[in-house]
Amino acid sequence: MTLPRVVTREEWLVARKALLEKEKDLTKKRDALNVERRELPMVRIEKDYKFEGPDGAVSLVDMFEDRRQLMVGHFMFNPTWDKGCPSCTAGAMEVSDGLLEHLAKRDTTYALVSRAPLPKLEKYKADMGWTMPWYSSFSSDFNYDFHVTIDEAVMPAEYNYRTKAEHEKVGTAYYFEGEQPIEEPGMSCFLRDGDTVFHTYSVYGRGAEMTGGSYYFLDLTALGRQEEWEEPKSRADNARSASPDFLS
Repeated sequence: MTLPRVVTREEWLVARKALLEKEKDLTKKRDALNVERRELPMVRIEKDYKFEGPDGAVSLVDMFEDRRQLMVGHFMFNPTWDKGCPSCTAGAMEVSDGLLEHLAKRDTTYALVSRAPLPKLEKYKADMGWTMPWYSSFSSDFNYDFHVTIDEAVMPAEYNYRTKAEHEKVGTAYYFEGEQPIEEPGMSCFLRDGDTVFHTYSVYGRGAEMTGGSYYFLDLTALGRQEEWEEPKSRADNARSASPDFLS
């Protein structure tokens, strides 16, 4: 295990100020990127998607709960599984009641959607003590249309805006490894104008980690996330995989 260099406070301050300039530059670039995200065009949702919730069948517009915006967490939960994906579980654990309340005050609803039947979702939700809305998309095309369920018997494989062939070219074909249908994570955002719903944004893969608080907390520390892929190497005495280990 290797630790950071030990220097004087004066030397540390010089290095910290140099890093601060880069952080300020990143903040400005992130603000500019957020402007571009808000300026993205949007697509009208034409399909009448049906989901199952605790009170019965609901539409996409129902999931807004009379607010203007809806954020959908694509939670990986195959209908054959008894428990949800560990990584998605780790992310959902960070969705507090306070966060849900804050989003609601900004006219935004957050909900999870998975392909597993509702009884499995309800049981897992109760076991985890969660309060956010969670809907089953088992009987709809929703997961397939938003490319978080990959099944080439239904439609050509696509994830994170790349086809299977494009992923093979750049070395990320691992998204399609295993027996299909394959569940993948992501988040999609929608805007409501009356009863008309528009799709404004979707993010997949590591892009979705921007909503995961613990990783960004750890990024501020000397040991970081303590995962195998991180630099500098040997910073943690027990390097972990990129999968969460909170259940172990």
